Amino acid sequence: MTDVTTPAARPANPRFSSGPCTKIPGFSLDMLDDAPLGRSHRAAIGKAKLKEAIDLTREILGVPADYRIGIVPASDTGAVEMALWSLLGARPVEMLAWESFGEGWVTDVVKQLKLDATVRKAPYGEIVDFAQVDFARDVVFTWNGTTSGVRVPNGDAIPANRAGLTICDATSAAFAMDLPWDKLDVVTFSWQKVLGGEGAHGVLVLGPRAVERLESYTPAWPLPKIFRMTKGGKLIEGIFIGETINTPSMLCVEDYLVALKWAQGIGGLQGLIARTEANAKAVRDFIADKPWIADLAADPATGSTTSVCLKFTDARITDGAAFAKAVAKRLEKEGVALDAGAYRDAPPGLRIWCGSTVETADVTALMPWVEWAFTTEIEALAAAA
Repeated sequence: MTDVTTPAARPANPRFSSGPCTKIPGFSLDMLDDAPLGRSHRAAIGKAKLKEAIDLTREILGVPADYRIGIVPASDTGAVEMALWSLLGARPVEMLAWESFGEGWVTDVVKQLKLDATVRKAPYGEIVDFAQVDFARDVVFTWNGTTSGVRVPNGDAIPANRAGLTICDATSAAFAMDLPWDKLDVVTFSWQKVLGGEGAHGVLVLGPRAVERLESYTPAWPLPKIFRMTKGGKLIEGIFIGETINTPSMLCVEDYLVALKWAQGIGGLQGLIARTEANAKAVRDFIADKPWIADLAADPATGSTTSVCLKFTDARITDGAAFAKAVAKRLEKEGVALDAGAYRDAPPGLRIWCGSTVETADVTALMPWVEWAFTTEIEALAAAA
């Protein structure tokens, strides 16, 4: 046994969950005092709050004026499902998957909608080769693999004159990465990720080509009420000015507004991106010279800046899943990292959320604790042998 030095510093905020993510710095419940609780979301005050949320979303993300933005039920999952069920079937489909949520969309399209889709997959830590994708088809993909630690580096491989639609699940990318709006026809996300909002609400962004599809194509299958975005062959425009399909939580909307205004105050999208990139760099700088841990992302160019996934590489580890869980448990017991274990379907390891609401000082303070937990667990295995 060797002496394992306990780090002197601790993260001030140990919340590294990948969703719902930590609240904005300095958050308190008093910030939500202006929420119109006990009021109808259809009242003037409710509509005004929802429209303000949509307008600020457009401003901060730089969403083009001719793209619609709607607040929809069931978080990012609901937003993606609305897009898949409402838009697909008009032309051939390609499904791209490199992590668990992308795999879920493949299941929906192939097994539920029963479309004869071309499926392209890559293992965790990698993404598919976009040069091989046929954009004459409708293409569905995640921008950032929340469970695999990899992202699409840019939209260069997506042709501007594509015939098909691009449907992008950007739930752990929006507000942390530049999204090329001219290359994306549908974008979905939930505000519980990068802005640390509360769960249950999704955001659906539709470009003009997606709207044209909605108004010219009727799927062969029935659509549940919460998926319906057209009436009489025309887009229901009210959805995209705050007239939600079902009842939203005005408390959650207020929480989103608080986060959006915080984002404005730190420089908007570029300020959010800078914070995220600094956090991810703190993780990667620490592990760069460590032989026992590595980035799950195989190519640094595709490494995520929000959901940074790590794997243990020490040859003394015989049960990777048990070891990773034990390390995560030690970090939680010490109160230095909550919810830092890898996603249940992902390779064993750690997943450290580095989105913009996380403070870089907390990431920097955490990393020596990761080494401490690793070393302590290795020593425990040796003692038990």
